[in-house]
This record gives sequence, C-alpha cells and structure tokens, in this order.
Amino acid sequence: MARKTTIRNDEADSDELKDSTSSDGSASGSGLGRGGGRRSSDEEGSEGNNPEQQRYDDELRPSRLEDVVGQKAVVERLRILLEATKRRKEPLGHLLLDGPPGLGKTTLATVVPRELGTEMQITAGPSLGAPKDLLPYLTNASYGSVLFIDEIHRMPPAVEEFIYPAMEDFRVDITLGDGLNARTINMKLQPFTVIGATTRSGMLTAPLRDRFVNREHLDFYTDEELSIIVTRNAGKLRTEIAPEAAQEISVRSRGTPRKANNWLRWTRDFADVRANGKITLEVARAALKMKGVDDAGLEEQDRKYLETILRVFGGGPAGVQALGHTMNIPADTLEDEVEPFLLREGFIQRTPRGRMITAKAIAHLGISQKPKPKSPRSGEESPDQRELF
Repeated sequence: MARKTTIRNDEADSDELKDSTSSDGSASGSGLGRGGGRRSSDEEGSEGNNPEQQRYDDELRPSRLEDVVGQKAVVERLRILLEATKRRKEPLGHLLLDGPPGLGKTTLATVVPRELGTEMQITAGPSLGAPKDLLPYLTNASYGSVLFIDEIHRMPPAVEEFIYPAMEDFRVDITLGDGLNARTINMKLQPFTVIGATTRSGMLTAPLRDRFVNREHLDFYTDEELSIIVTRNAGKLRTEIAPEAAQEISVRSRGTPRKANNWLRWTRDFADVRANGKITLEVARAALKMKGVDDAGLEEQDRKYLETILRVFGGGPAGVQALGHTMNIPADTLEDEVEPFLLREGFIQRTPRGRMITAKAIAHLGISQKPKPKSPRSGEESPDQRELF
C-alpha cells in the first residue's frame, strides 16, 4: 500500500536520539533503540496492508547506513554516492536494487532518504495499473526527494513509458479531453530520485533498466553476519539470547535476514512460553525442531521434495510437473519456493531430462539408495518385476 514518509536528518534529532539511547542503555555505539531509530509521526501513522508485519519490520529495520550489517561492498558504494550527493547539493541518481527476496532491498531504500534528510514516497509496481496512478507521486515529489517503487518489474508497459521522461527530463505530458478537443500539457517536475527494487531484474525492459544510473546487486549473507543481526534484533525485542543460540538460528536461516528475523520471532515466542523468556542453545534447537527446520535449513516441504525424487523416481531424473503431481503441489510453487535453495546448496541438479538428487542430499537424509537395475539391452539378465516398484 502506498504511503508517504517525511524523514528529517537535523542535528536536533540526532542529539535527542543520542540522549534517549544513552539513558536507555539498550543500543550502545550503534545509535539504535528498541525501534531501530527515530521515526516521524507520518511514518508511524501510515501502516501497510498488514499493520503487525509493518510494525515488526520497522522495529527491526536499521535506520542508518552505519547500522546495516553485511553487503559491505554495496554499503561502501552507497556511502560514496551519498557523500558526493551531499557535497554537490543535488539529487541522487536513480538507483536500482536487485536480488533475491529478504536481503534488505527495502531497508537500503529507506536508509537513503534518512541519510539525505529528504522526503520519501513508497509504492509498488502492481499497484500502478495506469499512468494516472503514478501521476500523484510525480507531481508531489519535492526537490531531491525519493520515490521508492517496490517490485518495479511488475509495472505495466504503459506506466513504464509514462515514467521515462519523468526520470530523464523531469517532465510529464498530460492529455486533457478527448477527440478534437484534446490538448496536451507539458508539466515540469522537481528533480527527484527513483529507487527501484526487484527480485527479477531480467524482466525489466532494457530502456527502463538503462535509465537507472546506479545499480546494486544484493547477495546472500554469511552465518557470521546473520548472527550479528539476530543478536542485535534480539536486543531490540528485549529478549535475552545466548551467542550460540544466535549462531544456531543464523545457520538455519538460508543466508537471508528476513528468514533469520522470522525464526528469531518464533524462538522468542517459544522461549516466553516454555523457557522463561531466555533463548539458549537448547531452546533454539527445540523451537526450530518444532517448526520442522533441520540443521541445514531444510524445512518439511524441502525434505519431502528430496524424498519424493529418491523414493518414487529412484533419484531422478524427474520432471517438475511429475514431481508436482506426485506431491500434490503446483509446479510453479516448487520452482519458486523449494528448488532455489536446494539448487544453491547442491542438494539437487537440474538437467535437460529433469531434476536429479545429489550424493550430498542422500547423505543429509540418511537414506541408502538402492542401485538402479541394469537394462536388459546391456546383455544382463532382465530385472525381477518386483524391483520395478
């Protein structure tokens, strides 16, 4: 859901933030309190489709560039861009952030206007069904402000064409009336910055992609970086967590901060009910075991996928459609949710003939694989009928 946020970056706010953190004692050095930073009344009052999820995200999301953990190369390049923009006192060049879900694209997009002390408008590609939906954001943009478009690859072609002159020449052409009485008005816009976030940069058209002066790709996090994030966010949630418990959660989070925060939140609920609120290594393991998450980060559906290839298809190759029908799960769900992590970790292989399980997956499952019967064409004796089923 679209919303507009005004973010200020004056000295009074920073002094007040330092006083509050020093008296609270919960965020020494990093400038982070329980809410992860100071938010304006506009931002607190404008909630998304899910108010609880929006409150939770804002609570754990870093508010300054110095508070961002991981993505060191990206953060360093952004720091240079922001410093150059401040010195020249001109708007930041358009920025495109791409990468898998949950790696912090929205976080970096919200940090940029905080560092520049400018306004920010937030919308999403699917909500911009026609150029008229984008027009209010363009006309309300102030000098140097930021327009953040999430899932920008899902914008319709008509909206893409409409935003081209706005990004390049900071103008829009508005048509009034119909037929012979129609007339076009050329409206000048204040120079502003478009920040786009996408999980599928390949779906962006070349003209739109080339209009982003700066482009950054976000990669997965290391276990050490996730452990720092889990420990810091546990402090924001006022939950005591042992270092080895934070490491255990990070190992099972698939290199994704969003997944780590979700497991942290579940572990905190488990600890509040069954362990007096303290997250120890034993508590973390018990909580994640109840969720069906093993020590490699595989969940129940992932293990069921591997076991289906192994037991039903003899280790593969198996087509995704056949797997979907066997598991009673849509094939696109398997391709989008299950297979990416299994491919990245080397548990399966995608071949022209279909999916094949690897030795690493068999060892992880702890299942002995029976050798496939030899073909009669090789001169060997035909296999027994019972071996085929």
